[in-house]
Amino acid sequence: MASFAILTDSTSDLSPDLLEKYNIDYCPMNYTMDDKEYPALLDWSIHSAKEFYDFMRKGIIIKTTQVPVPVFEKKFEEYLSQGLDILYVACSSALSGSYATSLNVAKDMMVKFPGRKIRCVDSLISSFGEANLAIVAYEERNKGKDVDEVADYLESIRLTRNQFATVDDLEYLKRCGRVSATSAFFGNFFGIHPLIISDKIGQNYAIRKIKGAKNVVPEMVEAVKAAVINPEDQTLYISHADNAELAIAARDAIMAEVPFKDSHLGIIGPIVGASVGPGTISIYVIGKEVTVEGGAS
Repeated sequence: MASFAILTDSTSDLSPDLLEKYNIDYCPMNYTMDDKEYPALLDWSIHSAKEFYDFMRKGIIIKTTQVPVPVFEKKFEEYLSQGLDILYVACSSALSGSYATSLNVAKDMMVKFPGRKIRCVDSLISSFGEANLAIVAYEERNKGKDVDEVADYLESIRLTRNQFATVDDLEYLKRCGRVSATSAFFGNFFGIHPLIISDKIGQNYAIRKIKGAKNVVPEMVEAVKAAVINPEDQTLYISHADNAELAIAARDAIMAEVPFKDSHLGIIGPIVGASVGPGTISIYVIGKEVTVEGGAS
């Protein structure tokens, strides 16, 4: 029997099949559209991914929330009452207040359930970078490690999760304040695709411009090749915001040049999607430790 439960949140973008395969649960955030609030469910049971991104294409503004306190309380109590400790892998604290909130809720819940532990880990990333850490937690738990050992391990490896993303329209990230770059970068964006990493403090940072759509895939291939370590032992993760064609092209090009064990294509969920906008693709690999820190927004 598992010694602790593994939780993440809506920004992990884990599909229902992956949640089941790796015995991971999540704490839903919320999104608001036309003054109505919805839970950001990863099975897309409220709005389909196509509907969601078409709303954005039509100019509908979608706002998001962090994980609400009552959601944390309910999820934590569910597992603590079963006699389980909890490991919560959180969205980057630079992108969401959920990590900070989880620490406060965890402190109160551990008073209510003496003898139980809740470890909250700031993943310093989102989407499949965050998801990968939760999957690693599952693998380490299966080796017999306890919640403290696994949490400490995740904190020691989190900056080896490399993100390479590009968006169709940087305005979504600018509007949400979810990307750092110089004013010169933003001042010359026509016909340009940014290459965005998750930096060492967990913020999205545009490191360079890709000129022309035809150069997006080749540039991303080169970025992966420069960062990845031991690809034959890992899965290539690619997430997209209703842009399967580009995601597949990127996957095929990368797999042709880098010997990954396998690959996984998934949909960017509602929370990350509301920040990055339709057309986005994001690639995640395990590689060199991220040392770059972006400048001010």
